Amino acid sequence: MTLPAAAAIWPFRTEAALPKAKITRIRIYRPPNLNELFNQSNMIVTVETDIGITGIGEGGSKDTLEQCAGTLIGKNPFKIEALWQEMYIAWFYPPGREKVHALGALDLALWDIKGRALGLPVHELLGGTVRNYCECYVTGGVRPSGSQQGGARPGLKERARATIEAGYRAFRIGAGDTQIGGVFNSHERVRKVAADCKEAREGVGPDGDWCIDFHQRFDFSDALRACKLIEEYEPYFVEDPVRDEHAHQDLPKLRQMTTVPLTHGEEWGQRWDFNRLVENHDIDYIRATLPNVGGITEMMKIAAMCETHAVGIIPHFTGPIATAALVNCLSTFSGPVIMEYNYGGRPIDHLSECLDFKNGKAHTNDRPGLGVTMEMKLLTQIGEVTQPGRRNLFVRPDGSLTHW
Repeated sequence: MTLPAAAAIWPFRTEAALPKAKITRIRIYRPPNLNELFNQSNMIVTVETDIGITGIGEGGSKDTLEQCAGTLIGKNPFKIEALWQEMYIAWFYPPGREKVHALGALDLALWDIKGRALGLPVHELLGGTVRNYCECYVTGGVRPSGSQQGGARPGLKERARATIEAGYRAFRIGAGDTQIGGVFNSHERVRKVAADCKEAREGVGPDGDWCIDFHQRFDFSDALRACKLIEEYEPYFVEDPVRDEHAHQDLPKLRQMTTVPLTHGEEWGQRWDFNRLVENHDIDYIRATLPNVGGITEMMKIAAMCETHAVGIIPHFTGPIATAALVNCLSTFSGPVIMEYNYGGRPIDHLSECLDFKNGKAHTNDRPGLGVTMEMKLLTQIGEVTQPGRRNLFVRPDGSLTHW
């Protein structure tokens, strides 16, 4: 019997075109407009290798980045999963959300390196896209054409209408916003929220979408009152309706008492924060985002969990590089996705290339890695790591890692 040609050559396995490489240095940079709000950090980190390829990541703070970075020195940058596990356990205590944020920034850079080494965008490494674009919403809305820049802010209804006309999937408002440090009477604000939501619905029209962020401002009883009052206006989602500390107790109750779609978790970290609510279908969407969850490596595990339970992903807005990474990974997720994007297509000084955004939608591209190009001269270096860090861990007989 003559074997088919493919069968004849099968034993002679070809290896992937990844060169041998080691991580030599991690540098930390302050961008021109550092976001001081930690969970939206746009701190920049670069991971350098001995083969001339440098990966770009975003997030974390100087001290948390430096501690995680020590784990990477001297390691193979392409073993991303193993490096994630080691960064997570190498300092004995499980990382809190602040350190997971830094771990995620470095994880973005590792995926960027791998994509650049193979000449492929990250979304191709993850299996390829399943959608033509990622739909977006904008917080506060789009200024209507013809309105004067710098003048009085257009009304809520006008901004809602302009947002839908600009191509965004949804218009987002806050729950009775007030001045920072001002008085927020949650009981009194419920009816103001309902009035704003009525305006939002009128602005987007019967076929448009709008959403609202309660921002954990309401006690449970007031959150329930607000949800019930706005049901008739059919929000796309109500975000963070209750306090994070009580979410795992209050959201299941709220889910049984209102018909509005619920989403939660912009302040959360990795999959263990979301797991129970997703498995029990107590929320319709999660607010998991990059790099907050621990990077692309962790985000894809969260996405698989959501796909299993038919829960969508509505990532919270962070920095522009992390948002470009979100387009790469969430374009491969088959469930519902809608992304927060507040740059409106405006250029970002220190990024000559970032994500591709047009008419309210974020698109993938064919640039290798994350598809991001930086203007290094606009950055200020504030840290550097070249020495290996602590390594409190054990190795199992098969070579995998376990806790020390």
